[in-house]
Amino acid sequence: MKARVTVTLKTGILDPQGKAIEGALKSLGVDGVASVRQGKVFDIELAGADKAKAEAALKDAADKLLANTVIENYAIEMKG
Repeated sequence: MKARVTVTLKTGILDPQGKAIEGALKSLGVDGVASVRQGKVFDIELAGADKAKAEAALKDAADKLLANTVIENYAIEMKG
């Protein structure tokens, strides 16, 4: 079973890396960029077929390691 965990900064949290990317895109001539927020994506392959158990394990992993839940949100997408 495969899953994707996407971690993003919460609204209102300063994102200096996103601002740097935004500035770089503009300096490269990429038009129409209003703002950039950066994040992390984890593609994880899990053994077993119990979707609920896998999702619970990923939630636990995100809460403990993958995301800093004080300043970040995460979303789990099961892929089969």
